[in-house]
Amino acid sequence: MELGAKLKEIRRQKNLTQEELADRCELTKGYISQLENDLTSPSIATLVDLLNALGSNLSDFFHEEAEEKIVFSEPEYIEKQSDGMLWNWVIPNAQKNMMEPVLVELDAGAATQVDFPHEGEEFGFVLEGRISVIRAGKPHRVKKGESFYFTANKEHQIQNDGKEKAKFLWISTPPNF
Repeated sequence: MELGAKLKEIRRQKNLTQEELADRCELTKGYISQLENDLTSPSIATLVDLLNALGSNLSDFFHEEAEEKIVFSEPEYIEKQSDGMLWNWVIPNAQKNMMEPVLVELDAGAATQVDFPHEGEEFGFVLEGRISVIRAGKPHRVKKGESFYFTANKEHQIQNDGKEKAKFLWISTPPNF
């Protein structure tokens, strides 16, 4: 952590000059400048005084949030292949999130396992081919460019009734795959 840069950022957010901050803490403008340029380090007591003058405290000052990863690329995907299906978890470790997106490819005639009723919702968008979403025994045909959405409170399954591979993005909340 660059202590000086962070102090300077907070001071600027509070629209204070170095001189105004120095006056509030009974320090010199030169000392504040040296702190902000990391040429010197304050004692704990001086840092507490500075942070109080800036409306902050040690806990808030040293708390750093981990930067959230936002973009994921193909090499990070987790892939599983079985029984005419290719599953790509496009967000690694999505099980800890509120929703879990999976890119699924189903060979002609292939089907997912029957998913038993559970809390949550399911959404999908067909990218290639066509599929049948079978919910409570009733098939719902979905083709390229169409989407599906349902509550997962009934038994459900997805199958490829077509003669070509089908590819779709499937999102479950909460994570279920």
